[in-house]
Amino acid sequence: MRLVIARCAVDYTGRLNAHLPLATRLLVHKGDGSLLVHSDGGSYKPLNWMSPPCRLESEEPGEEEASAGVAEVWRVTHQKTGDALRVQIYEILHDTNHDLGVDPGLQKDGVEADLQRLLAEQVDLIAEGATLMRREYPTAIGPVDLMVRDADGVAIAVEVKRRGDIDGVEQLTRYLELLGRDPHLAPVQGVFAAQEIKPQARVLAEDRGIRCLVLDYEDMKGIESGAPRLF
Repeated sequence: MRLVIARCAVDYTGRLNAHLPLATRLLVHKGDGSLLVHSDGGSYKPLNWMSPPCRLESEEPGEEEASAGVAEVWRVTHQKTGDALRVQIYEILHDTNHDLGVDPGLQKDGVEADLQRLLAEQVDLIAEGATLMRREYPTAIGPVDLMVRDADGVAIAVEVKRRGDIDGVEQLTRYLELLGRDPHLAPVQGVFAAQEIKPQARVLAEDRGIRCLVLDYEDMKGIESGAPRLF
C-alpha cells in the first residue's frame, strides 16, 4: 500500500463527472489497484475513488498544467467501464510504501458471535417447534446467520446483531430476496434478532414482513431470569 499526502486536484470522468479543486489530501493506492482520495474529515469515506479492476499510470503534465505548477499526473482507469480518475499532483508532502501482508478478514464481535451460537441452540425462541437447518447458511452475497424450519416446515432466515439498525434489516432483505428464488426453500420468512433494535429498524422490518426478536443475552446464557420477546 502506498500512502501519499499531496497538494492535488482530482477529476472523475465516465458515468458521472466530478471535480475536486486544489487542496492537500491523502491518496491511498492499494495493492488491489484501487485508489482512494481522502480529506481530513468525513471519517472512513473517501471524497472520490476508483475500485478494481483498474490501472494507475503516471503521466507528464501538459505544458499548460506544468506552467500552473502541476508536477505529476496520475491517471487511474477502470478496466471494464473505462471510467477514469485523473489526479493533478502539485506537491508531494509525504510518500511511503507499506506491505500489510495477508488480512485475516473481519471477525464478528464476541457478543454477537455468542448470540448466534446461543440462538442456534435455542431455536424455539425463533418459532415453537423449530429445528436448525444450518448456521452461516451460504448465499451468493454472504452467509445468513441461521436458517431454521418451523414446526410446519417453513424456512426462516435469521440475521443476528448485537444492536439492530436499518443496515441489518437491509442486509436480511437482500438475503431473503435471494433465498426466495430457491424452490426448495421458498417461501422464506425473515427474523431480525438483536439485543436492541432501533425504532427505525423495527418500522422498516415490519413494513417488509420481517419479525423482530429482542434477545436477552444474560438469560440465554442462563445467568438470570427474563424472556426474549418476539414482536
